[in-house]
Amino acid sequence: MNAQSLTAPSLKAEILAEAMPYIRRFHGKLIVIKYGGNAMTDPLLKQSFARDVVLLKLVGMNPVVVHGGGPQIEQLLARVGKKGEFVQGMRVTDAETMDIVEMVLAGQVNKEIVELINIAGGRAVGLTGQDGGLIHARKMKMVSREQPGEEIDIGQVGEIDSIDPGIVHTLTSNGFIPVIAPIGSGKDGETYNINADVVAGKVAEVLKAEKLVLLTNTAGVLDKAGNLLTGLTAKRIDELFDDGTISGGMLPKIGSALDAAKAGVNSVHIIDGRVDHCLLLEIMTDHGVGTMIRSH
Repeated sequence: MNAQSLTAPSLKAEILAEAMPYIRRFHGKLIVIKYGGNAMTDPLLKQSFARDVVLLKLVGMNPVVVHGGGPQIEQLLARVGKKGEFVQGMRVTDAETMDIVEMVLAGQVNKEIVELINIAGGRAVGLTGQDGGLIHARKMKMVSREQPGEEIDIGQVGEIDSIDPGIVHTLTSNGFIPVIAPIGSGKDGETYNINADVVAGKVAEVLKAEKLVLLTNTAGVLDKAGNLLTGLTAKRIDELFDDGTISGGMLPKIGSALDAAKAGVNSVHIIDGRVDHCLLLEIMTDHGVGTMIRSH
């Protein structure tokens, strides 16, 4: 007998009833989800993520998925004998590495997510920032920390100039779930590798999304004693930056979350992607599984 059949019918009804106010509140609203980390490499978590996304769509919400692919890029680089190099958390991307980044993100990872969502009963469409002129980018200028005023060339790493949400609106309003790879186009046709957290934050801003949900490999934002912080405001996050509580790989994630919250995304959630059905728990129950950042 599996655990599901042991769940009493009355408990199942209670769970569904608890979800109802959330379904009503977020019906027709856009929810941008940054998908990465363990949730993207563990086979069972991949299936549960795809099912969660389809359920959100079926109850009337409009999920938009933005994905990363760091571990998969590392694997292919290793296979061709290249070693990944990072400067200030950004991948150094020469022309050969950019070809691999495109191959992995636009080819392998994007299509796998689309397939998983479709198998779960959704209608997903894969995009990169090049499709429909979605993401216009420029080369990132990185200033050396050791030599202030001196720029470091990290290759085809991009910053976002602008986002044209037309293609995303067209897809969501016609019942599709967009799945976006974080690759942008330069004005002369160059391609740029862009941090996926940054793309998710900007897409959420431009779409005026109700929520931005970032899946991570931690329980959320933790204080110095390792306790989960939730219900954070922009002001409180600025304090956590200043005292060094937020550092390392969390910086671009929280930075994007903060920008989105300040730009009018109602709530931003940084959640533990290692928890089964973490999306449903965060969006449709009273017991979230991460840190929520409010716009005010």
